[in-house]
Amino acid sequence: MTNEISIPDEIISNKIYLIRNQKVMIDRDLAELYQVETRVLKQSVKRNINRFPEDFMFELNKNEFENWRSQFVTSNADKMGLRYAPMVFTEQGVAMLSSVLNSERAIAVNIKIIRIFTKMRVLLQDNLSVRLEIEEIKKKLSNHSKNIELVFHYLDELIDKKQQPTPRPTIGYKKKS
Repeated sequence: MTNEISIPDEIISNKIYLIRNQKVMIDRDLAELYQVETRVLKQSVKRNINRFPEDFMFELNKNEFENWRSQFVTSNADKMGLRYAPMVFTEQGVAMLSSVLNSERAIAVNIKIIRIFTKMRVLLQDNLSVRLEIEEIKKKLSNHSKNIELVFHYLDELIDKKQQPTPRPTIGYKKKS
């Protein structure tokens, strides 16, 4: 089997969620991509739990689980499959899964997933640099606006001075008193 897998990027990127300010994937979505049962994936992780520290994998707490369920799970069949809080895997956890599952498909899927995580990181970085440039331009424009206001203020003062008649010196002879 080749190391390329024909899963569209959109399918994988739609299975990446933001939980606890981390991009993660849910155990059942990964099991589906690996074409194994969720329980098999969970058993493999539990047998090798020392490979999955908290920053690689964690279980959703009750609040997170209910929130996730209400947002993403709609059908009754799906709800029946979610009696227990799922395990969620960060990018490093997904990478570790390939060594635990150790199948050609798991390796190929992981390569694809890691590439998508990398693309997302690059896009976010590009987005950040564009935002910073926009902020810099806004600051410059703000300074330009202030300078233009100052110029108009000075022009107004000059116009006001010009419009006020200045007393002209009298011409002619001066009387001696």
